[in-house]
Amino acid sequence: MINRHPEIALPEAELRRVLSAKTRRGFLTGGLAALAAFGGYEFVTSSAKDRYVPWPQRKVLDFNAKLAHGYLSDDHLMPTFPASAIGNLKPNGAYGLDEDVSETDKNLQLDAGTGQPLPLHLSDVQALPKVEMITNFCCIEGWNNVAHWGGARFSDFTRKYFPPGRALPQYVFMSTPDEEYFVSLDMKSAMHPQTLLAYEQNGKPLLPEHGAPLRLVIPVKYGIKNIKRIGLIRYTDTKPADYWANFGYDWFAGL
Repeated sequence: MINRHPEIALPEAELRRVLSAKTRRGFLTGGLAALAAFGGYEFVTSSAKDRYVPWPQRKVLDFNAKLAHGYLSDDHLMPTFPASAIGNLKPNGAYGLDEDVSETDKNLQLDAGTGQPLPLHLSDVQALPKVEMITNFCCIEGWNNVAHWGGARFSDFTRKYFPPGRALPQYVFMSTPDEEYFVSLDMKSAMHPQTLLAYEQNGKPLLPEHGAPLRLVIPVKYGIKNIKRIGLIRYTDTKPADYWANFGYDWFAGL
């Protein structure tokens, strides 16, 4: 039998020389890699800002948004869970929730770009087919929790109240009644079958800290897009402002 991998025996002096050369080469390679990484970090952090973040980072965020928008479809559904998985959802964020909920807060202004806003009421949303789902709520801070929601699909709301015969615009804007908090969505995400105008959590009306009387639940996006206490819905072809995107966060915020 032929030994195709014979052992190589080196004199001790030669062995020390080879090991020493490998050690120096490894140290040099590691040092150059570290220097390149540091240089890259310095380049990114010192670059001109684009919407509050360095432009190379913004390019990556914008690319990720295009990629996420491309694969998002009505068939791309986020996982649903059994009731046993429901957790205690943290009421994170209180922007636009300073005042107590009143009967006025149950009113909703709809702006479909006709020049004449349509006043609606919570009962108009509740009259639409009710959908319940148990989905994961993912916060951009890194935590997540499973929650049970009840409400109307935004797509059903749109088919009911958006002027018939008109093409849907590219974006949807939503804000709290006092306009302290606001979000903007691409239409594909807004019309996703799991996007709800929710008025119930765990089979009960929403609590004020969770967005009563009406909030958005959109599992295909991070929690920053799940606006609470909706007071205005506007359809528009002009990309609207978004609260956290104004501070440099990813505008698409998709999962």
